[in-house]
Amino acid sequence: MATSSAESSADPTATDAPDYCDLDPFSLTAAGHDFTFYPHGQDRLKGLVDLIGSAQQSLKVFYYLFDSDGSGTMVRDALVAAARRGVSVDLIVDDFGNDAGAEFFEPLIEAGGTFAIFSPKWGKRYFVRNHQKIAIADDARVMTGGANVSDHYFATPADNGWCDLSVVIEGPVLEQFVRWFGLLQRWVANEAEGRTRQLRALRDIVKQWDGGDGPVRLLVGGPLVRQGHWAWVLRKDLVTARRLDTVSAYFSPPRSFRRLIARVGRRGQVRMIMAGKSDISAAIDMARLLYGKLLRAGVKIFEFGVCKLHMKLMVVDDASYVGSANLDKRSFRINVELMVRIEDATLAAKLRELIDHMEASSEAITPAWYARHSTPLNRLRWRIAYWMSLADYRISKVSAS
Repeated sequence: MATSSAESSADPTATDAPDYCDLDPFSLTAAGHDFTFYPHGQDRLKGLVDLIGSAQQSLKVFYYLFDSDGSGTMVRDALVAAARRGVSVDLIVDDFGNDAGAEFFEPLIEAGGTFAIFSPKWGKRYFVRNHQKIAIADDARVMTGGANVSDHYFATPADNGWCDLSVVIEGPVLEQFVRWFGLLQRWVANEAEGRTRQLRALRDIVKQWDGGDGPVRLLVGGPLVRQGHWAWVLRKDLVTARRLDTVSAYFSPPRSFRRLIARVGRRGQVRMIMAGKSDISAAIDMARLLYGKLLRAGVKIFEFGVCKLHMKLMVVDDASYVGSANLDKRSFRINVELMVRIEDATLAAKLRELIDHMEASSEAITPAWYARHSTPLNRLRWRIAYWMSLADYRISKVSAS
């Protein structure tokens, strides 16, 4: 069983459960769509490279973080090869997450592809980050989820990789992905041309987005948008939910959502897997500040301390949410996010099996544990981390990854 002491959470290189293994990829058909989930880092990398390699006509790629390490070079070179064989390749990377630098992508431009940066200019919109991870091949297949393009997101737990989840989807929802990418691509182009009132334009794109009402929906989010936001749909699900299971790398949702989660705990079952290890201890401190009321409502909380946690997964009754959004204030109110909502009982049950697997290597955060650890000094530290993360984006860079 993984430990979750303050010392272990501050040491991102320690591995408390070296025998833990990510699950193999699994596929199923649900609600007229084909899904393949990739819990294992190396499978995620292979799946992304294979998706790029399979493209015959177009690739539309949008990532928060893109690094120039081994994995980043592999993915970039796959994009370059696609452009050279005549595929239309459009790549957008967030400015804050562009660790590779613009020069790294020059081979793609030389091969005939395009490269653009999301929100490169200083100003109030600079703090609005693209947090999505999208790779669309031939407008027919998409890989999305929590993983960025960097060695950290593809390494194994034994090598201190991020525990994450990506999914490849085929089916009618691809029409929404293609339309959404087009809207954002035009916004980025307008931003590059220096057009004014771009923050309002971005908010309008999110506010006017229609994810449909079918069993598989592309839900989005953006700065200071409420109704129509992915979290707006989640709120409606939570109002009547009897069961909630989540894996959340970063936990600091608005108070109204914490109350909804507590209510589900009182009338049904709630299980939440939180980070027991991170490369910034403030992320864990923020979440621990909020455990007390949830525990008193009967919520079962676990900390996953095998390796750094980055997964974003929610299962509410028979509806599953997978995508880029954390259960934190930036994902709820600031960042540009996407979540795919899938209403299917079989798929929900399968994803709960993944959460079962993670729970088995996590530490239960019991009321007794919380009583021992929530000393006045610890609570002060937790509260400082919570408020500083909201005030200074640099502290929450990890939670935006």
